[in-house]
Amino acid sequence: MDGILVVAKPAGPTSHDVVALVRRLGATRRVGHGGTLDPFATGVLPLFLGRATRIAEYHLGDRKSYRATVCFGATSTTDDLEGELTPLPGPAPTRDTVEAALPAFRGKLVQTPPAFSAIKVAGRRAYALARAGERPELSPRQVEIDRLELVSWNGDDAQRPIAELDIECSAGTYIRALGRDLGAALGNGAYLGALTRTASGPFRLEDAVPLPQIRDAAAAGPAGLRALLHPIDFGLDRFPVVELPESDVPAIARGQLIRPPGPLPDSEDTRYRLADPAGRLIAVAVMRNGRLAPDKVFVDLPEAHGHPALDIEAAAAAELDPPTDVDPDPASPDDV
Repeated sequence: MDGILVVAKPAGPTSHDVVALVRRLGATRRVGHGGTLDPFATGVLPLFLGRATRIAEYHLGDRKSYRATVCFGATSTTDDLEGELTPLPGPAPTRDTVEAALPAFRGKLVQTPPAFSAIKVAGRRAYALARAGERPELSPRQVEIDRLELVSWNGDDAQRPIAELDIECSAGTYIRALGRDLGAALGNGAYLGALTRTASGPFRLEDAVPLPQIRDAAAAGPAGLRALLHPIDFGLDRFPVVELPESDVPAIARGQLIRPPGPLPDSEDTRYRLADPAGRLIAVAVMRNGRLAPDKVFVDLPEAHGHPALDIEAAAAAELDPPTDVDPDPASPDDV
């Protein structure tokens, strides 16, 4: 079963819990996710099944969109509602002061990740160190906020007002840290009360499938779950399509370089989606010295002319999530 399943993650399960569920429902081990969401967070969680696990890396840099609820008047040990809260004395911000503070958080900025994050410090997860009472030293990172807008304000409790923000940002941005730093800039405390990822690159919340619907589809058999999948190359429109003659397909399947069927820009950074005459995705390739070199191959090579079939399953195995007994909740570069 090969393709991309865009899940509407509910609050509660970890991202790895959702991966494990889809593995069971799809009867396949080859499932990976495209960016961790914290257990309390909801929204878009792209899952890559089968051969699609091989293109997940092309989406790790996708920009993200969020709807975040920021609660003022207290700090949290985890920078969200699941941590221990410490109320802060002093005047809370108003809607006007929050709106005036937002421009400073737009564009490129340096952000220190939360102590309770999945970043590794000396081989251990930062959250494991924090839970053990240690204070992990996390290096600041540069992130970019493309859009940061206040969409609603609840000032019913003047000491604990609540702001709802729309955010578009680079991969690697911690929304918990953004809320924490916004509170500090206003001379007050703040933590994240809720978070929904509304988009991850080309994957949108309106197209995401809730878990009950996924379960119902899987109950109807493999065809039911397969009907929910996007093609492997969905969202890779930036990679031009190159149609190959049928005679070139075996060479690409063997990992050989071929001459392009027509003129193409010779760029070290450009990737191409290679398709057969029927439009089936064969590989993702790059240009090397005027030839197309396969980077990822998505077809098996039938045994012929003394060439054994390529073990695509084995080639992809190294890209699976680690077993749960090694890491129960693996991180990704945009762990929020």
